[in-house]
Amino acid sequence: MVFCTPAKSELLAIDWGTSALRGALIDSHGTVLEERAFARGILSVAAGEFAAVFNGCFGDWARDRAASCLISGMAGSKQGWVEAAYCACPAGFDDVAARLTWVVDDTLTLPVALVPGLCCEHPSDIAGLPALPDVMRGEEVQIFGAMQITGRHDGVFVLPGTHSKWARVTHGRVTNFRTFMTGEFFALLSQQSLLARSINADAPLDEIAFCKGLALSQRAAGLLHHAFSTRTLALFGRMDGAELASYLSGLVIGEELRAQDLQPGTEVVLMGSPALTKRYTLALEARGVTARGLGAEATWSGLYALAAALKRNP
Repeated sequence: MVFCTPAKSELLAIDWGTSALRGALIDSHGTVLEERAFARGILSVAAGEFAAVFNGCFGDWARDRAASCLISGMAGSKQGWVEAAYCACPAGFDDVAARLTWVVDDTLTLPVALVPGLCCEHPSDIAGLPALPDVMRGEEVQIFGAMQITGRHDGVFVLPGTHSKWARVTHGRVTNFRTFMTGEFFALLSQQSLLARSINADAPLDEIAFCKGLALSQRAAGLLHHAFSTRTLALFGRMDGAELASYLSGLVIGEELRAQDLQPGTEVVLMGSPALTKRYTLALEARGVTARGLGAEATWSGLYALAAALKRNP
């Protein structure tokens, strides 16, 4: 019997974030052949050990099956493997591909590059306050991947999460974006504030309670006032802990959407976990806005597209 080694894949694609490490083998046609995931985010890796973790998790793929590797996410931050300087907006595939940072390490068996991430600035009209910078790492790859999957090269691309991103894309280039600390605020309020005593943060989504919080968020007074109603509704027994978790989620997500200029009939591209994109879809529908949802496939498609751009402009 003759054993044949698998043909080398076009790309080893890696998303290396703060708390997780994911990788995929992608063939020359953009098809994902295999995936792996590890709880080895950059916060769990000591300085100088990134190459060892990479080889431990993906060494066999790198040695036997992959021709090259692209890594997106926080591995390119100051706290990561090697810092990859941000690429300024407006930026498209070719701009980002031209700013890749290549890793130099004798233990690596294939070329490895880090994707730079994007930055933009929001002008300030306040005396003495300079322009306000904004950054993303990893989300830019998802946006590029979403363009490939949907065929859309103009519009609004939304990436909910700990730090949600709202990006504007024109002619295939990310022109600007804004970050909202929605997920982090929800975690702080539901786990560390006085409200945590009244909330069952692990409860599944209660759509009715979520939509009530969403509706209230659009009224005057703002989140700092509305959030306290989570406490008083519990105090007077008008909502239980499970309902209140969804209610508070509606308040903070609604506050995020209140800052957006979205006209009814608009369609946005929404990328994230199914549980989170479901909440944002409900919130957007309440504004008369439709959403097309994508998951992890956006990352792999984006890294593959960047590899293709690199081939065009070596």
